[in-house]
Amino acid sequence: MSKGRLEAFSDGVIAIIITIMVLELAIPSGTDWVALKSVMPTLGKYLLSFIFVGIYWNNHHHMLHAVREVNGSILWANLHLLFWLSLVPFVTNWMGENHFAALPVALYGTVLLMAGIAYYILSRALIRYHGQNSPLATAVGKDVKGKVSVFLYAIAVPLAFANRWLALGLYVAVAVIWLIPDRRIERTLA
Repeated sequence: MSKGRLEAFSDGVIAIIITIMVLELAIPSGTDWVALKSVMPTLGKYLLSFIFVGIYWNNHHHMLHAVREVNGSILWANLHLLFWLSLVPFVTNWMGENHFAALPVALYGTVLLMAGIAYYILSRALIRYHGQNSPLATAVGKDVKGKVSVFLYAIAVPLAFANRWLALGLYVAVAVIWLIPDRRIERTLA
């Protein structure tokens, strides 16, 4: 079946996720720099989560550009990814509202970990359907960045209970890894 509906649905869900996150931003209670400073943690958590959702959207777009069609297993794998991404606004808000306490930071990481696993499952479902010699399989290769990301999340989740700032630092490190543009799919398709 065509991949068009899957792409459109995924884009819509991700747009809603970003909209929910921006609607949760606290408005400063004043008009000076001090008032703005009071909402900086809220802006920081929003920025981090926006970057993560943007990374998933960007990579999802590239991945689907490299395939022709989808099947039922791929549809379910995609829903699995969207489920975890849909929890990002909730855990982002909980983490911010509780001043980056250990449990919310760990749950934030758990959602990121599960989204990373879900993305990996989706990529494997697409490769299984299109074959090991498909452009996507060639581009993804061993997916070192994806595996390293999941590994760092898995370390950060329990670390949040010992040092939440180090756990957050690992989340930021994963974001930085993915902010460096990943051109594997573009190069393969070119």
